[in-house]
Formats: sequence, C-alpha cells, structure tokens
Amino acid sequence: MSAGSPSARYRGYSMKFEIMTLFPEVIDSFLSYSILGRGVENGCFSYRCHQIRDYSKNKHRNVDDTPYGGGAGMVMAAPPIVDCFEAIRAEIAPEERVRVLYLSPRGRLFDQRMAEELATLDRLILLCGHYEGVDERAITEIGAEEVSIGDVVLSGGETAAFVVTDAVARLLPGVLADPICHEEESISSGLLEYPQYTRPYDFRGQTVPDILLSGHHGQIAAWRLERSLALTEERRPDLYAAYMEAHPPKPPKQKRRKKPKDTPPEE
Repeated sequence: MSAGSPSARYRGYSMKFEIMTLFPEVIDSFLSYSILGRGVENGCFSYRCHQIRDYSKNKHRNVDDTPYGGGAGMVMAAPPIVDCFEAIRAEIAPEERVRVLYLSPRGRLFDQRMAEELATLDRLILLCGHYEGVDERAITEIGAEEVSIGDVVLSGGETAAFVVTDAVARLLPGVLADPICHEEESISSGLLEYPQYTRPYDFRGQTVPDILLSGHHGQIAAWRLERSLALTEERRPDLYAAYMEAHPPKPPKQKRRKKPKDTPPEE
C-alpha cells in the first residue's frame, strides 16, 4: 500500500502498528482518544489501518467465500490478505524487528509478559479476522503467530487488536506520564492491584482506611502489598502461586544469643 492510499492513515513516529482490517474506522475511533490518542499525537508510536478490501480483485470487492467441505458462514480468502501483507512488508527495512500476529481464539494466550515482549519491536503487524475465520493458507503464507485474548467468541478481530495495541502501546516511552504507572498496576507486578480510594472520605457509610490518611509511606506500602496478596490469593490463585514461588518469604532473623558474662572464680 502506498503512503498516499486513502485507506492508509499514518501518524506519528517511533514504534509502528500495522493493522490489517475490514473496518479501519473502528480502529481509528479507538486510537484517537485518551492515553493512546495522546501517545499518537506526541509521536510515541504510530499506526496504519490497511483496508483488506482494497486488495480484492473481485469487482464487488468481496474478501470472503464459502468454505470447502461445507459448513455455516463464510471464510476470509487468502489472496487479499496476502497481497495486503506483502504491500506492508515491502515498506519495512530488513533490519527492523517485526512480528506478525493473527488474532485467533486458538492462539497463544496474550498476557502482560507477551505485551512486554512485543513492546521491544520496531513494528507489529496485526491481522483482524471476520466471519468464520481466515483461510489457513493466508496464516501460513504471512508467517503469522496466532494470539488469543481469552476463551471468548468475538464478532471480529478488531476488539482483540484493541487489547493488544493498548497493552503494548502503554509500555512505550512517553505514553504514560510516569513509568511507575505501569510498573505498579495490576498484573504488571505479578499481583492484582490493591483497593484505591479518593474523596469523599465517607461515602454512604463506607470510609477510607485510616492507614491511607496516616502519611506514613512505609506503612501504606505494606498495607497495599498485604491487600494485593490477599486479593490475588482469593481471586487468582494461579497468579498468587507464581508470585510466591518467585518471592519466597524471608526466614525470620534468628536472635543472637547473648554470651554469658564471665563469673568470678569462687574463693
């Protein structure tokens, strides 16, 4: 796809997201607001939406057909997808670090650790599927890794692409005002986040824990860790077990025995 193509919108610099989709306007609406919108405007990352229909050689711009072997629904055809990918690939320098993902429920489960892996790339290419899926040959031809955001059925891959883009982009330098924001957030630390409070102090009889008003930063940090541990153990025992394995409790310090004082010799 040429830079002047009407179906490609390119903004900003730094890490690049290339999103192959049938609904570029949906992607634009998501990436134009709030934290991600500011990240794009500030040049922390950039994205392009590539309309797969632009690569259909059918006069009706069809991108799907009935599945071989029968079955309900339609399948996205390989040629438009592969042609779209090859146009993107032609613009990428050989030295760039690139990965290609196809958002699919049968893929590797996307998590924070994978987001951290992807945030080290120069470019990330995402393929959003629709209908009953994508011709297997397209996935093979473009060398896509299949990635899932969970055991759910979605109307299209755009929703999953939002999740991946959001999780990766917020790790990039400058997207968040303070790097500590993502380091302390739920999951990033390996634990669920502790409860948060703001004004008013008393809301319908529920008051803010007094420790948070104490001004004692050490005690507040200890309370937050205690609450994170308790919530994680209750709601995500898998995360709790992994965290405790990586952070075993320190054994208590043994008290040194006092040496007995020398007793004077008996006369």
